[in-house]
Amino acid sequence: MTAPHLTIVNHPRVQHKLTIMRDRNTSTAGFRRLLREISLLLAYEVTRELEMTSKRIETPLGAMEAPTLEGKKLALISILRAGNGLLDGILELIPAARVGFVGLYRDPETLQPVQYYFKVPNDLDARMTIVVDPMLATGNSLVAAIDLLKQAGATNLRFLSLLAAPEGVARMREAHPDVPIVTAALDERLDDHGYIVPGLGDAGDRMFGTK
Repeated sequence: MTAPHLTIVNHPRVQHKLTIMRDRNTSTAGFRRLLREISLLLAYEVTRELEMTSKRIETPLGAMEAPTLEGKKLALISILRAGNGLLDGILELIPAARVGFVGLYRDPETLQPVQYYFKVPNDLDARMTIVVDPMLATGNSLVAAIDLLKQAGATNLRFLSLLAAPEGVARMREAHPDVPIVTAALDERLDDHGYIVPGLGDAGDRMFGTK
Protein backbone atom coordinates (compact mmCIF):
# COMPACT_ATOMS: atom_id res chain seq x y z
CA MET A 1 0.00 0.00 0.00
CA THR A 2 1.44 3.37 -1.05
CA ALA A 3 0.22 6.94 -0.62
CA PRO A 4 2.15 10.18 -1.27
CA HIS A 5 3.19 10.40 2.38
CA LEU A 6 3.04 6.77 3.52
CA THR A 7 4.29 3.44 2.15
CA ILE A 8 3.27 0.19 3.85
CA VAL A 9 5.55 -2.67 2.87
CA ASN A 10 3.23 -5.67 2.53
CA HIS A 11 5.80 -8.15 1.24
CA PRO A 12 4.95 -11.64 2.60
CA ARG A 13 8.35 -12.09 4.27
CA VAL A 14 8.03 -8.75 6.04
CA GLN A 15 4.52 -9.50 7.27
CA HIS A 16 5.45 -13.02 8.41
CA LYS A 17 8.40 -11.77 10.46
CA LEU A 18 6.28 -8.97 11.92
CA THR A 19 3.66 -11.45 13.12
CA ILE A 20 6.29 -13.42 15.02
CA MET A 21 7.62 -10.20 16.55
CA ARG A 22 4.14 -9.20 17.72
CA ASP A 23 3.71 -12.50 19.60
CA ARG A 24 4.27 -11.90 23.30
CA ASN A 25 5.92 -15.33 23.60
CA THR A 26 8.77 -14.45 21.20
CA SER A 27 12.04 -14.33 23.15
CA THR A 28 14.33 -11.33 23.43
CA ALA A 29 16.92 -13.09 21.27
CA GLY A 30 14.30 -13.96 18.67
CA PHE A 31 12.86 -10.45 18.66
CA ARG A 32 16.31 -8.92 18.22
CA ARG A 33 17.17 -11.27 15.35
CA LEU A 34 13.88 -10.65 13.57
CA LEU A 35 14.21 -6.89 13.95
CA ARG A 36 17.60 -7.06 12.26
CA GLU A 37 16.20 -9.22 9.45
CA ILE A 38 13.08 -7.14 8.83
CA SER A 39 15.05 -3.88 8.81
CA LEU A 40 17.20 -5.24 5.98
CA LEU A 41 14.05 -5.96 3.94
CA LEU A 42 12.51 -2.56 4.71
CA ALA A 43 15.75 -0.83 3.74
CA TYR A 44 15.27 -1.94 0.13
CA GLU A 45 12.02 0.05 -0.02
CA VAL A 46 13.25 3.20 1.73
CA THR A 47 16.30 3.43 -0.58
CA ARG A 48 14.29 2.89 -3.76
CA GLU A 49 14.75 6.52 -4.88
CA LEU A 50 18.52 6.80 -4.50
CA GLU A 51 20.05 8.87 -7.28
CA MET A 52 21.81 6.92 -10.01
CA THR A 53 24.38 7.66 -12.69
CA SER A 54 26.44 5.41 -14.95
CA LYS A 55 30.09 4.65 -15.52
CA ARG A 56 32.10 2.84 -18.15
CA ILE A 57 33.26 -0.63 -17.06
CA GLU A 58 34.79 -3.69 -18.67
CA THR A 59 33.04 -7.02 -18.14
CA PRO A 60 34.83 -10.29 -19.02
CA LEU A 61 33.07 -10.10 -22.42
CA GLY A 62 33.11 -6.42 -23.28
CA ALA A 63 32.58 -2.79 -22.34
CA MET A 64 29.33 -1.23 -21.14
CA GLU A 65 27.79 1.79 -19.45
CA ALA A 66 26.70 0.38 -16.06
CA PRO A 67 24.41 1.95 -13.43
CA THR A 68 25.97 3.09 -10.16
CA LEU A 69 24.96 5.22 -7.19
CA GLU A 70 25.56 8.95 -7.43
CA GLY A 71 26.38 11.58 -4.87
CA LYS A 72 27.51 11.45 -1.25
CA LYS A 73 26.87 8.45 0.95
CA LEU A 74 23.63 8.15 2.87
CA ALA A 75 23.17 9.34 6.43
CA LEU A 76 21.35 7.01 8.81
CA ILE A 77 19.98 8.61 11.96
CA SER A 78 18.88 6.41 14.85
CA ILE A 79 16.40 7.74 17.41
CA LEU A 80 17.78 6.24 20.61
CA ARG A 81 17.50 3.71 21.96
CA ALA A 82 15.18 1.45 19.97
CA GLY A 83 16.27 2.88 16.62
CA ASN A 84 19.55 0.99 16.95
CA GLY A 85 17.75 -2.28 16.29
CA LEU A 86 16.76 -1.09 12.81
CA LEU A 87 20.11 0.61 12.27
CA ASP A 88 22.11 -2.62 12.61
CA GLY A 89 20.17 -4.35 9.85
CA ILE A 90 20.30 -1.42 7.44
CA LEU A 91 24.06 -1.14 7.87
CA GLU A 92 24.37 -4.68 6.52
CA LEU A 93 22.85 -3.40 3.27
CA ILE A 94 24.60 0.00 3.31
CA PRO A 95 27.82 -0.49 5.31
CA ALA A 96 29.40 2.76 4.10
CA ALA A 97 26.56 5.00 5.31
CA ARG A 98 27.32 7.82 7.73
CA VAL A 99 25.57 7.36 11.09
CA GLY A 100 24.11 9.81 13.58
CA PHE A 101 22.07 9.63 16.78
CA VAL A 102 19.23 11.63 18.29
CA GLY A 103 18.55 10.93 21.96
CA LEU A 104 14.93 11.52 22.93
CA TYR A 105 12.71 10.04 25.61
CA ARG A 106 8.99 10.48 26.05
CA ASP A 107 7.80 12.12 29.26
CA PRO A 108 5.29 9.61 30.68
CA GLU A 109 2.97 12.36 31.91
CA THR A 110 2.88 14.75 28.95
CA LEU A 111 3.91 12.26 26.20
CA GLN A 112 6.18 15.04 24.91
CA PRO A 113 9.80 14.36 23.82
CA VAL A 114 12.77 15.38 25.94
CA GLN A 115 16.14 15.68 24.17
CA TYR A 116 19.32 14.39 25.82
CA TYR A 117 21.71 13.74 22.90
CA PHE A 118 22.31 14.90 19.32
CA LYS A 119 25.27 14.03 17.09
CA VAL A 120 24.94 13.72 13.31
CA PRO A 121 27.22 13.61 10.23
CA ASN A 122 28.39 16.72 8.42
CA ASP A 123 26.94 17.89 5.09
CA LEU A 124 23.41 16.61 5.68
CA ASP A 125 22.26 19.02 2.99
CA ALA A 126 24.11 16.86 0.42
CA ARG A 127 22.92 13.46 1.67
CA MET A 128 19.71 11.48 1.66
CA THR A 129 18.99 11.15 5.38
CA ILE A 130 17.05 8.15 6.66
CA VAL A 131 15.69 8.39 10.21
CA VAL A 132 14.93 5.08 11.94
CA ASP A 133 12.76 4.22 14.94
CA PRO A 134 10.69 1.02 15.26
CA MET A 135 7.54 2.78 16.47
CA LEU A 136 5.70 5.84 15.16
CA ALA A 137 3.18 6.38 17.95
CA THR A 138 2.16 9.94 18.85
CA GLY A 139 4.69 11.32 16.37
CA ASN A 140 5.93 13.89 18.87
CA SER A 141 9.45 12.45 19.18
CA LEU A 142 9.81 12.03 15.44
CA VAL A 143 8.65 15.58 14.73
CA ALA A 144 11.19 16.86 17.28
CA ALA A 145 13.96 14.77 15.68
CA ILE A 146 13.10 15.99 12.18
CA ASP A 147 13.06 19.58 13.47
CA LEU A 148 16.61 19.10 14.78
CA LEU A 149 17.82 17.46 11.58
CA LYS A 150 16.41 20.21 9.39
CA GLN A 151 18.11 22.77 11.62
CA ALA A 152 21.34 20.81 11.00
CA GLY A 153 20.86 21.17 7.24
CA ALA A 154 19.02 18.01 6.16
CA THR A 155 16.67 18.57 3.23
CA ASN A 156 16.19 15.09 1.73
CA LEU A 157 14.68 13.06 4.56
CA ARG A 158 12.94 9.69 4.89
CA PHE A 159 11.56 7.89 7.94
CA LEU A 160 11.61 4.12 8.44
CA SER A 161 9.62 2.33 11.14
CA LEU A 162 8.32 -1.10 11.98
CA LEU A 163 4.85 0.01 13.10
CA ALA A 164 2.89 3.24 12.82
CA ALA A 165 -0.30 4.54 14.40
CA PRO A 166 -2.75 6.77 12.51
CA GLU A 167 -2.18 9.53 15.07
CA GLY A 168 1.56 9.59 14.41
CA VAL A 169 1.14 9.54 10.64
CA ALA A 170 -1.29 12.47 10.87
CA ARG A 171 1.08 14.39 13.16
CA MET A 172 3.93 13.95 10.67
CA ARG A 173 1.75 14.89 7.72
CA GLU A 174 0.88 18.12 9.51
CA ALA A 175 4.38 19.01 10.71
CA HIS A 176 6.62 17.57 7.97
CA PRO A 177 4.61 16.65 4.86
CA ASP A 178 7.84 16.53 2.84
CA VAL A 179 9.17 13.51 4.77
CA PRO A 180 7.92 10.16 3.38
CA ILE A 181 7.19 7.36 5.87
CA VAL A 182 7.98 3.71 5.13
CA THR A 183 6.58 1.15 7.58
CA ALA A 184 5.60 -2.51 7.79
CA ALA A 185 2.12 -1.88 9.26
CA LEU A 186 -0.38 0.84 10.11
CA ASP A 187 -2.09 -0.32 13.30
CA GLU A 188 -5.48 0.64 14.74
CA ARG A 189 -4.84 3.38 17.28
CA LEU A 190 -3.01 4.55 20.41
CA ASP A 191 -4.11 3.64 23.91
CA ASP A 192 -4.38 6.11 26.80
CA HIS A 193 -0.65 5.74 27.52
CA GLY A 194 0.41 6.47 23.93
CA TYR A 195 1.21 2.85 23.00
CA ILE A 196 0.31 1.42 19.60
CA VAL A 197 -2.61 -1.05 19.62
CA PRO A 198 -2.44 -3.96 18.87
CA GLY A 199 1.27 -3.18 18.41
CA LEU A 200 3.98 -5.35 19.89
CA GLY A 201 4.67 -3.68 23.23
CA ASP A 202 7.67 -1.44 23.86
CA ALA A 203 10.18 -2.20 21.09
CA GLY A 204 13.16 -1.08 23.17
CA ASP A 205 12.18 -3.23 26.14
CA ARG A 206 11.59 -6.26 23.96
CA MET A 207 14.86 -5.77 22.10
CA PHE A 208 17.01 -5.22 25.19
CA GLY A 209 15.12 -7.43 27.65
CA THR A 210 14.16 -4.57 29.97
CA LYS A 211 10.84 -3.44 31.47
